[in-house]
Amino acid sequence: MSWAIVVPGSGRADRDGTYRIGPRAVACVRAAARLAEARRPRAVVFTGWSPVPGGPSEADQMRAAWDGPDDVELLVETTATITAENMSRTLPLLVERGVREVTVVCGGLHLPRVRFYFGGVYPRHGIRCTYVRTRQAPTPPALARELVAVALMRGQRRQALAELAGLHVPGQVQTDAVGDAPGRQVAERA
Repeated sequence: MSWAIVVPGSGRADRDGTYRIGPRAVACVRAAARLAEARRPRAVVFTGWSPVPGGPSEADQMRAAWDGPDDVELLVETTATITAENMSRTLPLLVERGVREVTVVCGGLHLPRVRFYFGGVYPRHGIRCTYVRTRQAPTPPALARELVAVALMRGQRRQALAELAGLHVPGQVQTDAVGDAPGRQVAERA
């Protein structure tokens, strides 16, 4: 079975205005590298933007932090600004490579949304989802961001599905109102 790893990005602006990935994204890249060492994926996809024009994207910075196997195809998707777009903009890359199984690596607080987006859509395209979560300290700002994001999830997924409909992704299934197929979480092998 053709298997891939997807790593959604995260970052924040420094005091000098430079947008950088943080410890959570670095932890996800390291977890993805360990997975790739244990079982060679067809590809590893880093996905995420930069709000700073001309600055390095989250995806570019995660690619630069990669210390996993050199013989794995590394893909960089630099346009996704939200988790729903991480899902919709990586799906065509995976479908065109014949991927049938994906492991999404994300922070623990991010996992419920990742499951909602990826697990609710990828299986419609014949891609089974599993998840590896990294530890993430539940700081008040991080919890607040997740609570706001949860309130927006359904609408954002509808927009992402509409974007996919415009791409004519092979094996595409009609969008539904909400439906969820969250997949399962797997333990990271050290």
